[in-house]
Amino acid sequence: MEAKIEVLEESLAEVRKTFRSGKTRSVSWRKNQLRALIQLINDNEDKVMKALYDDLGKHPVEAYRDEVGVVLKSINYALNNIDKWTAAKKSSLPLLFFPAKGEVLPEPFGVVVIFSSWNFPIAMALDPLIGAISAGNTVVIKPSEQASACSAFLAHYIPLHMDSKAIKVIEGGAEISELLLQQKWDKIFFTGSPRVGRIVMTAAARHLTPVTLELGGKCPTILDSLSDPRDIKVAVKRIVAGKWGPCSGQACIGVDYMLVEEKFAPVFIELAQGIIKRCFGEIPKETKRMARIVNKHHFERLRNLIEDPLVADSIVYGGSLDEENLFIEPTILLNPPLDAEIMTEEIFGPLLPIITLRNIQESVEFINSRPKPLAIYAFTKNEALKGKILSETSSGSVTFNDVMVQFLCDELPFGGVGQSGFGRYHGKYSFETFSHEKAVMHGSFFPEIGPRYPPWNDFKQKFIRLGYALDYFGLLLLLLGIKR
Repeated sequence: MEAKIEVLEESLAEVRKTFRSGKTRSVSWRKNQLRALIQLINDNEDKVMKALYDDLGKHPVEAYRDEVGVVLKSINYALNNIDKWTAAKKSSLPLLFFPAKGEVLPEPFGVVVIFSSWNFPIAMALDPLIGAISAGNTVVIKPSEQASACSAFLAHYIPLHMDSKAIKVIEGGAEISELLLQQKWDKIFFTGSPRVGRIVMTAAARHLTPVTLELGGKCPTILDSLSDPRDIKVAVKRIVAGKWGPCSGQACIGVDYMLVEEKFAPVFIELAQGIIKRCFGEIPKETKRMARIVNKHHFERLRNLIEDPLVADSIVYGGSLDEENLFIEPTILLNPPLDAEIMTEEIFGPLLPIITLRNIQESVEFINSRPKPLAIYAFTKNEALKGKILSETSSGSVTFNDVMVQFLCDELPFGGVGQSGFGRYHGKYSFETFSHEKAVMHGSFFPEIGPRYPPWNDFKQKFIRLGYALDYFGLLLLLLGIKR
């Protein structure tokens, strides 16, 4: 452990020294690092795919869609916009401050640490890195040890392609994470569970370090009783693909549970069964179109959810488990007890509870009775219901008539609220997350207004009061004794 501490301290000393040198503030340095990251991925895409398969059993198409493609898209977006992002923005000042000029200048925080998650181990490490580099920071990445192959890949290849004095990858388990949290950082970016998020925030408070927490939550999907059979089929297909496609449901923005009217539940279940078979095969574990559960601990956690005696009877489809291969088939449950763990904790796996309501309008009250989710999905053409969801619920995001696609949009911020996290990133929002916006005012030596200085008198008090009520020219006219 002493050797690890020594290596960690040396790494931190080097990234701090690099930041103080000022080299990372150069826009050309930032662009070069982003281009180097593109080259890293392009040169080693096959190795990325293998690492993702070794850790999670991800199919190459899924791996490209959810990880490699996401990162490449984000890098190119940053490269196309970084000159605009880094430029000082003029601020329009009130006439009271004339002839002063104002601007807002983005500057890097300094030395930042990124704790990434195991479910999307490449994207969740590199996507925040893009924002941190674009903003001009030096960075330490702590990959999740639960995705060991991807962690080893990042630790080996990032120093070969990128500035190793400014960007470090530090591997290890919980003890290394704890050591990192004891250090003084200029910014902490964490992706993971609310439980660990509390630990991160507690550690950050010691040094008053700003934190972005990308956590999870139970993301609900509202399925209205659509009248058009084509709309129903599209909705069910998107829900099935969104629930079981990305990492077998091991996704923070994945569908956690569904809310439907009682009369519509049988329609969904019947359609979903057929679509599951078409997407993932009659025997999904043999088609290898689904990722596996990341490790035995999480497999046992999910097993306990559905083997709960109060829950087992609610399974209407699936439910088989393969412990040896860490595989759980797509499983649908109908009205499990609301106080069961499957309905109180984030599932993070291929289990889909369906909760039936007498009227779909009740879905808003149901969602509001629980912690604020990272995302709400709603399939409906009812504009009144849409308005009710937007105005009466709180969540990191709302997506109508689709699932999870909001994560891919660089033009929209991604982040949580309340227990699902705080802070935001993606596109320009990533740049802003890793930047401090410094207010700059350029003053002038003229005019010099006497009433701003002591000694005080009644005239100066009147002048100051009017100053807050009038604009600059109003004060000037007042001084000259001219009425408007």
